[in-house]
Order: sequence, then C-alpha cells, then structure tokens
Amino acid sequence: MLLYEEVAARIGEMIGNGIYRAGERIPSIRALSRQMRVSVNTVMEAYARLENLGMIEARPQSGYYVCSNLTEPSRRAAVEKAGDIAPNPVTLGDAALEVMRNIANPSLVPLGGGIPNTELSPVDKLNRMLASEARRFRLQSISYPPSQGHKRLRTQIARRSLNSGCSLSPEDIVITSGCVEAMNLALQAVCRPGDTVAIGSPVYPTFLKSIQWLGLKVLEIPSSCSGMNLDVLDYAIRHNPVSACITIANFNNPLGSLMPDDKKRELVKLLAKHEIPLIEDDVYGDLAYGSSRPPSTKAFDEKGLVLYCSSFSKTLAPGYRVGWIAPGRFMEKVAQLKTLFNIATASPNQLAIAEFLTNGGYDHHLRMLRRVYSRQTHQLRDAIGHYFPHGTRVSRPEGGYILWVELPEGYDAFGLYELALREGISIAPGRIFTLGDKYGNCLRLNAAFWSERAEQALETLGGLAETLALEKTASPSR
Repeated sequence: MLLYEEVAARIGEMIGNGIYRAGERIPSIRALSRQMRVSVNTVMEAYARLENLGMIEARPQSGYYVCSNLTEPSRRAAVEKAGDIAPNPVTLGDAALEVMRNIANPSLVPLGGGIPNTELSPVDKLNRMLASEARRFRLQSISYPPSQGHKRLRTQIARRSLNSGCSLSPEDIVITSGCVEAMNLALQAVCRPGDTVAIGSPVYPTFLKSIQWLGLKVLEIPSSCSGMNLDVLDYAIRHNPVSACITIANFNNPLGSLMPDDKKRELVKLLAKHEIPLIEDDVYGDLAYGSSRPPSTKAFDEKGLVLYCSSFSKTLAPGYRVGWIAPGRFMEKVAQLKTLFNIATASPNQLAIAEFLTNGGYDHHLRMLRRVYSRQTHQLRDAIGHYFPHGTRVSRPEGGYILWVELPEGYDAFGLYELALREGISIAPGRIFTLGDKYGNCLRLNAAFWSERAEQALETLGGLAETLALEKTASPSR
C-alpha cells in the first residue's frame, strides 16, 4: 500500500468509527502533515482519494469536512406528467398569507424568511455615504431624479453587468424600488389580465402575489436541483398560450438551485423560438460561493426577450429599496410604466449606492458575504443532518443562503410550522410555494441568521418533527 493510501485509510477509519462525524472539520493539510510526519503532498493525495470516495469535501477558505449523509431532494420533475400541467388563476388562501406574515415577524427565530442578515451590511459606511452624498448633491438629493434613475448608478451597474456575462449600457437600465417592482414592471410590460405565466415550481410566494394582483394565470413547471424541467416547459408552451416565463436561475428561492449554463442557454433559445419573454430575477447571483459569478440567462439573450431584474437588497441594503431592470426590447414600455406608477426611485438612496459601488469596496464586501453565507449554509445543512429525522433530504446550494428541506414521506411540514410558532420559531412550509397540494413534507430554511440560538431552534424543530411522526403513528386515522 502506498503511503498516501495508508494516510487515507487511517482518516477513513477514524470517520467510520465516529471520531470525526458528518459535518465536522478534519485536520488541515499542514496539521495532518505534522501529526503523521508525512509530506504535505502525501496528505493532499490522501485527501483527494477521500474526496473521490465521497467521504470528505473541501469547503472554500474553510478546510476539509466529513461529508454529510444527507441526500438532495428527489427530482420531482422526473415523475410529474407533462399532460397534467395546466394554467390556474392565483388565489392565495388565508393560511398562506398568514404564513407569509409570520415568517417576517422579527420576534421569532428567523429560520423561515428569505431576507438577508443586515448585521453583515456595512451600515456605518453606507450611512456616512448617504449623508455625504446629500451634502455633495444638495439639490439633486431632494429633487426628482430622471425616471430611468441617476446615470452614475446606472453606469456602475452597467460596468458590473460584465460579471454576469452581459454587456449593458447605462441607457439599457431603469432603476427601480427593489427587485419586486422590477418584476412587476416586467410582468405589466409583457402581459395583460387573463394571460398565462410559466414559472418553476416550487414558486417564490411573492411572485404568486404579483400574478394574482395583475389578474394573470400561472403555469407551474416542475423544477429540481438543476432548475426548471425544460421538456415539460416545451410541452406546456406547445399546448397552452404562454405570455411570459419567470425564472430565478441563480440560487433559486426556495430551492437554492443553480441552473447549469447550457440549460440557461437552452431555456433562452426555447422561449425565443416562440417569441416568449423571459423575466429573470437574479438577486442572489452575486452570492456565489465559488471563485466566479455564474452568468445570468440575459447573457444568452440574442433577441432582447430577456427582462433582467435584480437589486442590492440581498447583498447591501434591503431597506434602501434600490433595484434595476434591463428590459431589452421592452425598454420603452417599462420606462413609461415606471414614470406612471411612482415617477422615480428615491434620489438619496440611489446616490449613496452609486458612491458605495464607486468607492466603498463593494467587491470586498461581497467576498466577506460569500464566505459567511457559505460557512453558515454548511453549518445549517450539517445540523439538519444531525437533528432531523433519518431520511431527510436537503438541497446543496452553491450560493445564497436558502435551503430546501424534504422530510420523509408522511411528515407534515405545515403541522411542524404550527408547532414551531408556539416555540417562537419561524419556518416556511412547502404548501405556500404552490397552488396545488404538493410539497406537504417540504420546507424552506434560511441560513443567513445562523447562530447558537438558531441551532438550538433547529434542534427543537427536529424534536417537534419526531413528535408529529409519533402522533401520526398513534392515530392512523387522523
């Protein structure tokens, strides 16, 4: 046996004996080199062997960890029949609306919402810039800005668009009051009441509220860890009049999934073939854990049919409500709608964000966020494997801070949500992410607020889940 194989076997044996448990960090390469009196290269080869065997995994800027025994959620898209997909009007019930209110309740342990952790934001620097820019641009800061937004901000966004594979100019961009307004402007620009919108399922609930408010119908397209099922989408388009499609291709909310680049290209090509606009929400794209940011679907747009929406709400300052849209061929319509509904986005916030992008170290801030969210997402995932029922499946995000959890069949996530509320914990049960009766055993969790308190709450959740299972076993007719 070669020396690196002996080292790998020794560490593998320790993992097998529980000395290093799932999710725990093993010695660094240099530490193990000293402990076992072997070369660094020998340890590197040993760890590579253990990685290939699926026993350990490397986490960026953190080290090597024992792989979790969790698997990813089942690929629902493969089992749903395309013929069963049909447009439906959106009517959100009282229960779904109540859940949405509760997951935003700041008094609860925030495991259910989709919001970022503002304690990680450069609050003091942003506030100083807000004040200094108001002094520097005395009249501009209290005047109506151009309806498209301040050019300095649009220029900075255009420069950064290269990171997502786009080549935008300031004139391609309209500044909005957050990404939600950008998405609503996009929907209104391409749809009329009664039209049908195709969207990946499970669906971000805010999209359902927007679709309901605009009097549209929704066509839920099953999705998995690689994004929307394009075969089902193709079938649905050929059998239904679809006016638009919505996607969160990068670190989807609620799945946490990343659509592969070739699939993004295929999605854009499929919709372009039918002249169907694609509305892209890319608010999580800048939160990639890897060394490079994934491209947007807009990067593959050759016909101007992708309406690209994003904001600084997940990365910098959610309360500033600064987002944007690059609507392609629908620019004139979107600009008119923006002027009609609220004239323009608030000047001081635009000025402060523009200054931060220019001189505030935004890329440095993003690198910090990525490290923290990567670490916390792994910690949350490891804790789920430790505390939740055997057979639980969890998504493995490569960016953002959202995880999709699939409890074993028969577990009631909505019942778990109700029990959790009594313990002061918020989770988002799967039922709010669809109009149908799917995802009853699923829930969305947020890693952005991971802490000792959050881990205690997760341990409580695991116990509550087991309690529900025992009650169901004791009362089979329930």
